[in-house]
Amino acid sequence: MKHKSREIISAQCPVALTVSLIGNKWKLMIMRNLLTRPWRFNELQKSIGIISQKVLVDNLRAMESDGLIIRTVFPAVPPHVEYSLSELGQSMRPILRAMEKWGTEYQKKRL
Repeated sequence: MKHKSREIISAQCPVALTVSLIGNKWKLMIMRNLLTRPWRFNELQKSIGIISQKVLVDNLRAMESDGLIIRTVFPAVPPHVEYSLSELGQSMRPILRAMEKWGTEYQKKRL
């Protein structure tokens, strides 16, 4: 599902498009976790910390809609749902690793 504002952003600047897809702290933290393995909703919420259920749901839905993550429902009682990176989400691995490396260097020099 394409968003009209995202079409305008992508036409103007690919960097701005990327930021619109993953550029909030919650999406980055979700992606950081999903780089390691699939996670269940409650695991994500606990690991991220002060994120509300609504904000986590909204971000997961947006990321699924944008094709970055996959939501898998397993038939069980109660239902078992896992989130994982899609192939497109996995393609962001080098970008996130570069951000991690840069952040580590920044901490050494500035903090």
